[in-house]
Amino acid sequence: MRRRAKTRAVMGDINMVPFIDITLILLIIFMVMTPFIVQSQLNVDLPTASAVNRVNEDNVIRVELAKDGTIRVMDSKVDAAKLQEELVLRLGKAQEKTILVQADKEVPIQEVVRVFDMAKKLGAAKMGIGVLERR
Repeated sequence: MRRRAKTRAVMGDINMVPFIDITLILLIIFMVMTPFIVQSQLNVDLPTASAVNRVNEDNVIRVELAKDGTIRVMDSKVDAAKLQEELVLRLGKAQEKTILVQADKEVPIQEVVRVFDMAKKLGAAKMGIGVLERR
């Protein structure tokens, strides 16, 4: 009888399948657990104001931007081309006035930024933004 010689060759490859399986399982566990961890750690205590700081209405220039393109400065209708002239007249020489831009939510943000740029060039002390209430 002839005996077969067993040849055992050294395996030089690394089997990557178990490594990939474990990595995917860990990824799934982290994806499932992350919302629970984030939700439990986001406790925000917002401060409350004891005194309200009211701005004097004489120092506020309200600019309203409607969704149809209508621009109003202190309840008077103004053309877009004449807006800068109107702001110059309203600001006058008093530089401590505040410009409050109230825009409809459907007004493009570029229009609001354009009004802010005009106000900054004219030297307004403070600028604010608000939401235009629907009438």
